[in-house]
Amino acid sequence: MVSVIRQKVGDRIYYYLTHHDNTRIKRKYLGKKIPQDIKEQKKVFLMEFYREGWYPRLEQIQKRFVQNKKKMPKSVAEQELKDFAVSFTYNTQKIEGSSLTRLDTENLLRDGITPSNKPRSDMVEAELAEQVFFEMLNHTRPISLDTIRYWHTKMFNKTKMDLAGQLRDYDVYVRGSKTKFPTGDEVYSLVQDFFLWYHRIKSKINPVELAAVTHLKFESIHPFGDGNGRIGRLMMNCILDEGKYPMLNIEYAQRHRYYKALEKSNLANDEMPFLRWFMKTYINANKHWL
Repeated sequence: MVSVIRQKVGDRIYYYLTHHDNTRIKRKYLGKKIPQDIKEQKKVFLMEFYREGWYPRLEQIQKRFVQNKKKMPKSVAEQELKDFAVSFTYNTQKIEGSSLTRLDTENLLRDGITPSNKPRSDMVEAELAEQVFFEMLNHTRPISLDTIRYWHTKMFNKTKMDLAGQLRDYDVYVRGSKTKFPTGDEVYSLVQDFFLWYHRIKSKINPVELAAVTHLKFESIHPFGDGNGRIGRLMMNCILDEGKYPMLNIEYAQRHRYYKALEKSNLANDEMPFLRWFMKTYINANKHWL
C-alpha cells in the first residue's frame, strides 16, 4: 500500500509518497500540503513503482526471446508453435468447462484420433479453437470489433450457432462469481469505447501490460453470450505476438487465482490486482529468458 509520510524539518512540514517491496523502496515528494487529488497521485505512483520493476525484466525477456527465435531452425520453430497451440487450446477450453483431457486434446489435434465417450461439441470447439489460433497469428490488420466477431463466429458456428459472432443485448452473470457485468443495453457502446481506448493506448505502454489490461477490460464487458474468456485470451496472445513477446498459456490449474484476480479488479474498478497477478504469472512463465 502507498503511504503518505509526514516529515518535519525545523519548523516546516513536508509530505512524501512512499512504497516498498522486499527489494526496493520508492519515495516521491508531494509538497508542503497533501494535494487534493491524493488518491489519483497514489494510483499513478504505484503504477510507476511496479513498472520500474516489471519493464526491465520484460524487455530482457523480449530481447532474448527474439535472439533465440532468429537462430532457431524453421522446423524447430514450427514444432514449438504446434506444441504451444495444442497446450493453449487444451487449457483455454478446459478453463471454460471442456471435458477433454490434455491427452484427448493432443490425440485429436495432432493425430486426428477422436476420444471416446466425450461430447462431440467439445471436440469440434477444440478443433475450431486451434484453427482460429493459427489464423490469429497470420492476421495483418489491427484488432477490431470485426476481428473478434469473426473469431467468435469461426469458433462457435458449428456448436452455438444462435450466439456465434453476436454481441449480447441481454444480461449475463457467472455462476459463483461476484463480478457484475454491464447490462445488455450497454454492451455495444462499451465495446465501441473499448476499441477506441485500445487504439489510443496500444503504442504508449509495454505490450505485456497492454495484453493484460486489454484482457481485463474485455472480460469486464463480457460482450458475448459465451466464449468471452476464449476470445479474451486469444486477444491477449495476439497482442503479445505482435509485440514480439512470448505468448502466454494460462494453465487450467491456475484458473482459481486467475478468476479471483479478474473478480478483484472488477469489483474494485482497479486494474492493479489483475495486472500484478498477470505480470507475476508472465515473468515466472518466462524466467528462463532472464
